[in-house]
Amino acid sequence: MASNHTKKVLYDLSPYLVEYTDGTIERFVVTGLTPNVPPSPKDPTTGVASKDIIVFSPEVKARLFLPKLTDTNQKLPVLVYYHGGGFIVDSPYCLNFHRYMNFLAAEAKALIISVEYRLAPEHLLPIAYEDSWTALQWVASHVIANANIEKDPWIIKHGDFGHLYIGGDSAGGNIAHNIVLRAGVEPLLGDVKILGLFLCCSYFWGSKPVGPQSKEDLTGFAYKVWMCVYPTAAGGIDNPMINPFVENAPSLSGLACSRLLVCSAGKDAFTPRGILYVETLKKSGWKGEVQLVVVDGEDHEFHVNNPHTKQAKDLIKKLADFISK
Repeated sequence: MASNHTKKVLYDLSPYLVEYTDGTIERFVVTGLTPNVPPSPKDPTTGVASKDIIVFSPEVKARLFLPKLTDTNQKLPVLVYYHGGGFIVDSPYCLNFHRYMNFLAAEAKALIISVEYRLAPEHLLPIAYEDSWTALQWVASHVIANANIEKDPWIIKHGDFGHLYIGGDSAGGNIAHNIVLRAGVEPLLGDVKILGLFLCCSYFWGSKPVGPQSKEDLTGFAYKVWMCVYPTAAGGIDNPMINPFVENAPSLSGLACSRLLVCSAGKDAFTPRGILYVETLKKSGWKGEVQLVVVDGEDHEFHVNNPHTKQAKDLIKKLADFISK
């Protein structure tokens, strides 16, 4: 460990990790910002059941969340969810995201598949995007009678594929956006359609300011993370996957859903781009229904980090109402 002091730093993403020019990575956060917790047959607060499954062994996994049922054959909206963490930390197993999914599943009465994708910089982008797409296609394949997969009984028995939603927070919002764009050009298995998409505090960035300059350090942490996790991205920080507003980015009219909810926090540096996302979408010719929610006085992922505040509860209820329609 001491020898690291003589190495040259390539990317300093403290307090999470440091990557050196020789390719070695020193992680200060091994799993996530909160400890991992096991799934539970019945969460004591919400009554939600959870379990871990392997989607595509051993790389792609998920934690499933099933709310209390009113009858044993009840059909539920399906949410495929992508967690945040800058592509470098966190997972569905971290306390914060596990707790958040319990609250959301209970409030929305939805079956949630929270996807575990591989993290950078050990697994550079686009691996996280590919893992996320693999997970979504696996979920969709449950509608195919003779699909050559190991199907999950919760999804078979309770999944209502007429109400399929995609959602994500922070880096997970970035993933969700890119996944739903991809679904517009590459159909899901079984011709499954995505009804709605929600994006919370989504990680979009670029080389030019969008909001107040005081909130945007364009070459600060958000920039360094992207350059670390996707060093080969054409255009760097203006690659369309991180900057959907550049000239060569796919039109947002290609989003393969008919309902969209964009949520932002007033103090979050990503909020101006969340607002621009909605403005750009409205001008794109997209024919769906879009709603923008900006929660004043709150910061990035506030509802994940502390879901017990009134504003967090209100936002989780908005997300639940969106999913349950």
